[in-house]
Amino acid sequence: MKIKWGYPLLVFVVIIADQWSKWMVARTIPVNGSISVIPDFFDIVHVRNRGAIFGFFSGAENSVVTIILTSTSLAAFLLVVYYFFKTPASERLLKFSLTLIMAGAMGNLFDRIFRGYVIDFLDVFIKRWHWPSFNIADSCITVGALLLIYSFIFKGSSTCSPYSSK
Repeated sequence: MKIKWGYPLLVFVVIIADQWSKWMVARTIPVNGSISVIPDFFDIVHVRNRGAIFGFFSGAENSVVTIILTSTSLAAFLLVVYYFFKTPASERLLKFSLTLIMAGAMGNLFDRIFRGYVIDFLDVFIKRWHWPSFNIADSCITVGALLLIYSFIFKGSSTCSPYSSK
């Protein structure tokens, strides 16, 4: 099984950028603090997300919820890794999208395991309407998922289908 070096390098770069940016935010902005970057549109914030995507279950201080979320994140990560290795090298868009998802999942999983929460810091808003704060890892997962959907819908790829015989 031959792996191109570009995919592991991308995972490494994303994880380093994600963890460095979270470290900088934690070091320079107090928890629940913010710095305005583009007034009335974009702030850098420091949020500790103990929940899942978009802050679901974030109010739960229960260690059982943390264990369940960490276990679920690990299982999802392993599933993506499995499909990455199952996908033929010729399916570059699919491999790229799975790589972004893996890198983002690893960044957030690292936070969950070693911090007990995920640091979110990008806050996009219009007036009082705020998109849930997010981070570089979340962005990679989202872009990877959108590319994955695109490849299934518009490219007709079936290599990652659980029903595929490849």
